[in-house]
Amino acid sequence: MSKKALFIIPPERFNEDELFKPKEALEQAGVTVTLASTKTGEIIGDYNGKATADLVFTDAVLADYDVVSVIGGSGTNDYLWNNADLQALLKQTHEQKKLLAGICAGSVAVAQTGLLSGRTATCYPVDVQKDQLQSHQAEYVAQHVVAHSDIITADGPDGAQDFGAALVKALQ
Repeated sequence: MSKKALFIIPPERFNEDELFKPKEALEQAGVTVTLASTKTGEIIGDYNGKATADLVFTDAVLADYDVVSVIGGSGTNDYLWNNADLQALLKQTHEQKKLLAGICAGSVAVAQTGLLSGRTATCYPVDVQKDQLQSHQAEYVAQHVVAHSDIITADGPDGAQDFGAALVKALQ
């Protein structure tokens, strides 16, 4: 499969399971995964795991990717929620008929675009995230993955493996 994925992570404190498990699933399926953030270079996760952002997400050329996914972690709330540049990129992704995805706090970043309005979605089962989904007219459901044909959301580390599998399936 010669597809490409863009994973957007916060500039610090991404969740390792939410990044590495779906990334591995996609790479095993032959998908090239590029990491982007608000800065380039080494980024430290919630549990001191390390990842390297190859580009600033605002420099991403959407035509190059088949899926854009926002990864969660405690830094996602601080740096990616209510980020106007990210919301514009996610809306463009959807307008260009690319697969859009978010896991944990990343699901909230997707919901903040309004694209999940009137749909079911999932996120990490804490009130601050569930309230964000509901305030953007998404219906929270307690399950690991909610896959629509154009947008996939996942709950967090426990659903990271299933999230990866859902991304692979959607790209086939």
